Amino acid sequence: MKKSVCLLVALVLMIPAVFSQKQNTLSPKEKKQGWTLLFDGENASQWKCIDKKPFNASGWLIEKGELGLRPEKGSNKYCDIVTRVEYSNFELTADFKLTKGANSGIKYLFTKYEKGGWLGFEYQVLDDDTHPDAKLGHDGNRKTASFYDMMPAGPDKKVKPAGEWNTARIICKGKHIEHWLNGKKVLEFENGSPAFMETLNQSKFKSAVPVFGSVSQGHIMLQYHQSEVWFRNIKIRVLN
Repeated sequence: MKKSVCLLVALVLMIPAVFSQKQNTLSPKEKKQGWTLLFDGENASQWKCIDKKPFNASGWLIEKGELGLRPEKGSNKYCDIVTRVEYSNFELTADFKLTKGANSGIKYLFTKYEKGGWLGFEYQVLDDDTHPDAKLGHDGNRKTASFYDMMPAGPDKKVKPAGEWNTARIICKGKHIEHWLNGKKVLEFENGSPAFMETLNQSKFKSAVPVFGSVSQGHIMLQYHQSEVWFRNIKIRVLN
């Protein structure tokens, strides 16, 4: 009897593992909804270096189905990577994992401005517990899931510590933008609204030409910021 009970318990515990979705794949439902993978766990064919280096010279690594960086001090081989395709209206999701003290970011509407160079809206990715940037900016607008140097994520966000996976979600549809973290919406705003412009005039992007955020489309960018960071399950779908 005890053996039967133990066997039943073991089978119940195995159910989530059997039916859980494999990393870096799309479920039938996601395919039907129009999602596409930006990283399949094996190659980075949809990404390129911003400085035109070949990807294999970028310093980015693919290990165990994860895309990331393990920077070496003093090396200048690393670069930010961007999607080969530009997007305007979209929904993006990505898992990210930081090491202690790490700093990175997911930028979108990322393009080259006439004045200001390459810029984009940044979903901040940061070890809030130990990185000094967490204490800079205004009202926490440089912490994880915030719109970097512009708008802070809500104070009730639930971020997992360095070494654990978090899930970012970005919705960009027309002027409406949302940041989600681990299944919860933590920030939403209207691009170009009076509140946006007031914040912009206090940020490092206030001198950009054209006006920061007024572009119609841009790349998705994964940031190199002298830190070890890893990504997986990077998925996007175009919104009508």
